[in-house]
Amino acid sequence: MKDQGPIKKHTISVLVDNEAGVLARVIGLFSGRGYNIESLTVASIDERKELSRITIVTKGTHMVIEQIKAQLDRLVPVHKVADLTIDGPFVSRGLALVKMTGEGEKRVEALRLAEAFRARVVDSTRKSFVFELTGSSDKINAFIELMSDLGLVEAARTGAVALSRGGEGL
Repeated sequence: MKDQGPIKKHTISVLVDNEAGVLARVIGLFSGRGYNIESLTVASIDERKELSRITIVTKGTHMVIEQIKAQLDRLVPVHKVADLTIDGPFVSRGLALVKMTGEGEKRVEALRLAEAFRARVVDSTRKSFVFELTGSSDKINAFIELMSDLGLVEAARTGAVALSRGGEGL
């Protein structure tokens, strides 16, 4: 059996019609073939043309990623599929809301760390606060890990959103 190469993380951007059932078909393609989705975001990007962009982060060998792209491209409501990971440089960001509790020195330390990570306080009470943080997945992971010792209550995250760099669009 031929070596399929290493398993790598890929960010795939899919331009689709904004209509009922499209997301279910895309997810069904992944689940039906046993592919894992690490991150998934979808939003309308052009109401006039009724288009949405789906950003999927997944892992696989080169052959698996090529299969995923080919199968996505065959879905009827799909207009374009781009593997941002191999098409060139791209920008990717996620958003997290991180709820903390704490008083005294732990509260002060959490606020110092938040400033270092450029997190904003979006809600605050005498005993708790919620930070909003945007950045790479690694940055968000590091922030949450550091906050876990300081009174982390919970965190909610978006999936990645991504665009290729330069003048070309999807």
